[in-house]
Amino acid sequence: MTLLPPETILVVFLLFCRIGGCLMLMPGFSSPRVPVQVRLFLAVAVTLALTPLLLSTVNSAVPDPAPPLVMHLIVSETLIGVLIGLIGRLFYMALQFMATAAAQLAGFNPVGGAPIEDTEPLPPLATFITLTATVLLFVTDQHWEVLRALLASYSVLPIGEPMAAALSLARLADGFSSAFILALQISSPFIVYALIINLMVGIANKLTPQIPVYFISMPFVLAGGLILLYFTIGEALRLFIAGFTAWLLNG
Repeated sequence: MTLLPPETILVVFLLFCRIGGCLMLMPGFSSPRVPVQVRLFLAVAVTLALTPLLLSTVNSAVPDPAPPLVMHLIVSETLIGVLIGLIGRLFYMALQFMATAAAQLAGFNPVGGAPIEDTEPLPPLATFITLTATVLLFVTDQHWEVLRALLASYSVLPIGEPMAAALSLARLADGFSSAFILALQISSPFIVYALIINLMVGIANKLTPQIPVYFISMPFVLAGGLILLYFTIGEALRLFIAGFTAWLLNG
């Protein structure tokens, strides 16, 4: 039986700090429906699987395992992993926010249903869209792209180098902007639909003040929202997955 040297154990733990920090916030992997123990074992398994590919690179970056340097590397690697996972999480948070807005704009019931992908109740439409996007993350093999992005992060942000706060904030701001622009593009048909239908209902209400046009029009507004959802949901989810993939490849 060959005993591992302490330097190798330290390197594996440093890899776990970045990989575990990323998977702690990355959509799909960090779902509250997955038990904490399963998420922990998954992070350990991914770390051990990627260690042979990164061992030589990280070994050369940690020549002196002094306690102050080790603490600095642990904090730095954890923050880098959290930053990567947080940007990925922002895409799904933006999608959830705009799906909630679209549910209200299209006349769907704004009352929250049973929480499935999140801990807070959301409108059924928002839950349906975010849960489907999470399933597509695994169906389209984007979880492998997450692992490739983690491997590439050691080339962009090598271990041992000081983490630039300005660069990290710039990347976070760029990810925030890209996520909400993408979510706005997806929900734009519902925004246009809400503007048009509310304008028409308002005009009809002014022309016939004796009739409660607003309450009479609600079933028709809801039917129009369902028809719009039927024709746009497929393309919207394809657009979202394409945008998320582009961030994984280029971000």
